[in-house]
Amino acid sequence: MSRTFNPMGDYVRRVVDDELDLLFSQLSAIHLDGPKGVGKTTTALQRCRTVRRLDRPAERTVLEADSDVIALDEPPVLLDEWQRVPAVWDSVRNIIDEDHTPERFLLTGSAPLSGTHSGAARIADVRVRPLTLDERGVGLPTVSFQDLLSGGKSKVSGRSPLALSDYVDEIMAGGFPGLRHLKGRALSKQLDGYLDRIVSHDMPEAGYRVNRPAAVRAWLAAYAAATATTASWETIRDAASAGLGNKPSKMTSSSYTELLTQLRILDPLEAWLPGSNHFKKLGAAPKHHLADPALAVRLLQRTREHLLHGNEGSDVGVHDGTLLGALFESLVALTVRTYAQSSGAQTFHLRDHGGRHEVDFIVEHQGRVLGVEVKLSGDIGSNDVKHLNWLGDILGDSVLDLVVVTTGPEAYRRDDGIAVVPLGLLGA
Repeated sequence: MSRTFNPMGDYVRRVVDDELDLLFSQLSAIHLDGPKGVGKTTTALQRCRTVRRLDRPAERTVLEADSDVIALDEPPVLLDEWQRVPAVWDSVRNIIDEDHTPERFLLTGSAPLSGTHSGAARIADVRVRPLTLDERGVGLPTVSFQDLLSGGKSKVSGRSPLALSDYVDEIMAGGFPGLRHLKGRALSKQLDGYLDRIVSHDMPEAGYRVNRPAAVRAWLAAYAAATATTASWETIRDAASAGLGNKPSKMTSSSYTELLTQLRILDPLEAWLPGSNHFKKLGAAPKHHLADPALAVRLLQRTREHLLHGNEGSDVGVHDGTLLGALFESLVALTVRTYAQSSGAQTFHLRDHGGRHEVDFIVEHQGRVLGVEVKLSGDIGSNDVKHLNWLGDILGDSVLDLVVVTTGPEAYRRDDGIAVVPLGLLGA
């Protein structure tokens, strides 16, 4: 069902709500995990009777004095920005140890810091990412991701109203709910402020002392230029220091990576390393993605005209195509990972050591896989599906389906059985 997103109006259900319906009815506590601004608090508010906002000093003071007081609150209880009082995490764990009643606590905020109990078997993590196109009210989904995972190779059909320029607009607009009403300079200003706050506030709050904010921004820009590649950390580090007097040390660069991943600003896609012997040598490097491709656009200072006319700006590594192609793949990554998570599946990428074969997304579900390639063009030829056919030849019946996600006008199945689906037609 198509959604119409209204950032100033009533709450519109998201894909993650279906997952929460299933899990929270059985689990006592769930941590909504994701970058700032993706709507975690708004989603949690729809389900909670008691709300404790720990970014407010008065409420924080109470829990700093006695975090166990939350046991007396009427459930479900929302503990918003829980990391402001880390003792709250352990209090939730202890309360659940004594009472496993479902629907007790929802926590929003950063991932647990080192030294905090993991919450394993007590507090479940549910990832929240920026809005998919369907959640934004863009496009008209006619192809179900869940159907693609069924293994039946169902018929796909539908015509998409979106042109390439529409996808560029969505890449630049981003999927942060609170920014969806902004355009042009106002949107750019807010995205720049979002990035500045990461460096000036979020990293220090997480315990990292930022001595050179410009160096962090330069590193983030280099990472953005490596979107949808497996460029080495050394390559990113060298690119980040090109305009600076001295490059960050390996330890510093590693600290950026670890902390920004913990803050969910970086959203790397891990390599698929199956336990079978079907493949001889597979690469283990992650593919680089930011939380939202709109952040990459701002870090690289690209405009709509730049993207549509191939003005790449700085680049890291080697793209198989244009920067726009990489950013479109990142938008698809956001979508595929959201839908896969909702279906209980995991998402990876596949690349062999020589780079002769690669598949953009491997979605693993109940021991079988869905292979997904991304093409910026809407015209799909035999060369565009060669890696999917290779995957199908190797894995045989272990393949649920093979799909190419495009910017084209229509969904259909090719003669070889591969589904061609415009991103605007893909729904949960």
